Amino acid sequence: MDGSVVTLATVKQSNPNLLCRGCGGALRPFVDLGLSPPCESFLSAEQVEGPETFYPLDVRICPNCWLAQLREHVSPAAIFTEYAYFSSFSEAWLAHARDYTAMAVQRFGLGGGSFVVEVASNDGYLLRNMIARGIPCLGIEPAGNVAAAAEKIGVPTMVAFFGAELAARMVAQGRQADLIIGNNVLAQVPALRDFTAGLRHLLKPEGVITLEFPHLARLIAGNQFDTIYHEHFSYFSLASIDALFAAHGLRVFDVEELWTHGGSLRIFACRSAAGHRETQAVARQRMAEEAEGLRDLATYAAFARRVEATKHDLLTLLIGLKRAGKRIAGYGAPGKGNTLLNYCGIRTDLLAFTVDRNPYKWGRFLPGTRIPILRPEAIAAEKPDYVLILPWNLKDEIFRQLAPIAAWGARLIVPIPQPAVLDWTETEENAR
Repeated sequence: MDGSVVTLATVKQSNPNLLCRGCGGALRPFVDLGLSPPCESFLSAEQVEGPETFYPLDVRICPNCWLAQLREHVSPAAIFTEYAYFSSFSEAWLAHARDYTAMAVQRFGLGGGSFVVEVASNDGYLLRNMIARGIPCLGIEPAGNVAAAAEKIGVPTMVAFFGAELAARMVAQGRQADLIIGNNVLAQVPALRDFTAGLRHLLKPEGVITLEFPHLARLIAGNQFDTIYHEHFSYFSLASIDALFAAHGLRVFDVEELWTHGGSLRIFACRSAAGHRETQAVARQRMAEEAEGLRDLATYAAFARRVEATKHDLLTLLIGLKRAGKRIAGYGAPGKGNTLLNYCGIRTDLLAFTVDRNPYKWGRFLPGTRIPILRPEAIAAEKPDYVLILPWNLKDEIFRQLAPIAAWGARLIVPIPQPAVLDWTETEENAR
């Protein structure tokens, strides 16, 4: 024995064997949410009696390119071959897709001679707007059950994972894209360098890529730790995108801030030599990230402390309500909700059930917590005293859907950014 002492701080130091998937640099600690099952692995009634596999939700940060990331504990094939999320069940998301289509068609002059590719096109929620305008397009979607829904509404869809090899095959067939769309897919790609190389190869010399992803700055500022789950391998800032794209002959020439998923970025990118001029919005966003401390490890340590405090506050609220004899139900069964519930240890003793508008989830159970998922009508039938909104990013839309529960005095709870019981009057004003 050499007499050395192993402390908790020593144990938590970066594992030198964990390297950044973006640049290959060594990783440092960010936030550890314990163990959780894959967030979309909903259980059937038969599976409730069996075991589940839990994996670490331990996010690391690369101080070289500032990419936040999870290890690939679960393969994309295991998550996305059959998928429970259908974009078309959100009215707000459908409106977002329509607005995007109108903007892209006008800004980039898309028409019958163009070719648009959407990577991770889900159930055709966006490309159906391109089809309606007579614009040739193709969806690439790895989940066969979701792709089938897109085909049913007339959106041509290839069932495949996108990468450099698939892009090369398409180019060999003469199918380069004027516009490549990727909404909330980049975070779900463990092989980032291969994926990015594929984007560049598939893109025409003067073509445009638009990607949307939850912004790491908003995740931190809004305490949105529940948006961390196994199917999100990476968490992006503009700084990390700049580094990744520069290594693959791409550059960002414009950026927009979006409301989606609690605060996202939409980046516009092109080949490095293309003629698209960089807007002032790009420089402003880079300066804003610097000001918010995204290049300072202390920012990440402070976030981890805030997450732990939020867990304690939510449990204190729910336990207090239960002790007062109140009945609490959930609304929604999103992936973020499963991270929240598993991290906080909330099960049926605190949350009797949850409801969801997606029929695929009815009669199933939330992974890890085994909370039953019922039809939305169960809220009116069971008349809970409080409803915990799990997809809090859609709380204004959900407020309108749940307005009738005020008739029996029920209240709404949001868990993020801090646990709070909503006042109906204030919420109604926000929802208008």
